[in-house]
Amino acid sequence: MNEPMFEVKQEKTSTNYAKYIISPLEQGYGDTLGNSLRRVLLTSLAGAGVVSVKIAGVKHQFSTLSGMKEDVVEFILNLKKVRFSTQSFLEKPIKGKISIKEAGEVKAKDIILPAGVKVANPELILVTLSKGAKLEAETEIVGGVGYSPSEDRTSGTIGQIPMDASFSPVVRVNYKVEETRVGRFTNYDKLTLEVWTDGTISPKDALFSSAKILVSYFNQVISPKKRAKEAQKEEVDTLGAVGKLSVEEIGLPTRVANALGKAGYETVSDLIKAKKEDLVKVRNLGEKSIKIISIALAQKGVKFGE
Repeated sequence: MNEPMFEVKQEKTSTNYAKYIISPLEQGYGDTLGNSLRRVLLTSLAGAGVVSVKIAGVKHQFSTLSGMKEDVVEFILNLKKVRFSTQSFLEKPIKGKISIKEAGEVKAKDIILPAGVKVANPELILVTLSKGAKLEAETEIVGGVGYSPSEDRTSGTIGQIPMDASFSPVVRVNYKVEETRVGRFTNYDKLTLEVWTDGTISPKDALFSSAKILVSYFNQVISPKKRAKEAQKEEVDTLGAVGKLSVEEIGLPTRVANALGKAGYETVSDLIKAKKEDLVKVRNLGEKSIKIISIALAQKGVKFGE
């Protein structure tokens, strides 16, 4: 088969929208490219979003705040819509603060953020305050891919409300495949691809990033890279037989052992590699559970967190 020779033309464009014509493609490749690009555009690009919020005077989401027109559930739903532009992928969570003590609309632009992070939709209305009301809130913002349910996060802090988060910067993708002519041949495909984003990334960059992701997967098919297991084996060996013990075998409470197993921490070796801050985020675990784990490991002669 000959090397693919086709053009990618940008027909229409705006800040958050672009329309591309990819043609001529060999018969069948319109759907192959269109469907692949659409799936990656919608699910595999990184973004940032609010994953939890703590509101002064509020203990849970099914509450109301004096002087706030909306209830807490509506406030949370509006926070989910806030889109963040970052200079790079957020490796660690950051804090966003809201401190409003006057009547009127509180907008996304009122969120105080660290340097390098901006709100892409600053005019989004979060809540409306009446005279004499005030809003003090702290949000946790993280980077991620795809969709993350609130059930994936737990908090030992009273009033810290976990939230669902959709990180994808691409809002919508449409594609259409039509026949096109090349010389006297009419059995070629023309792919029309439309991309809408949330403003944190341009449609062009989104398309290029998606294509690069697909290329990386195909390269792994052509030239597979093996995962380095030697280093992991050496770590297990330094612990000896203890490293191979399951979490159930070191005397942990059933609740703690089950939570660790579901999160992928099945052996002592897995626990030693884990960071305490990651374990605290595991569902049904908290600071108290971490102390129990440390004591159980110490009884086996293993120091946790070193």
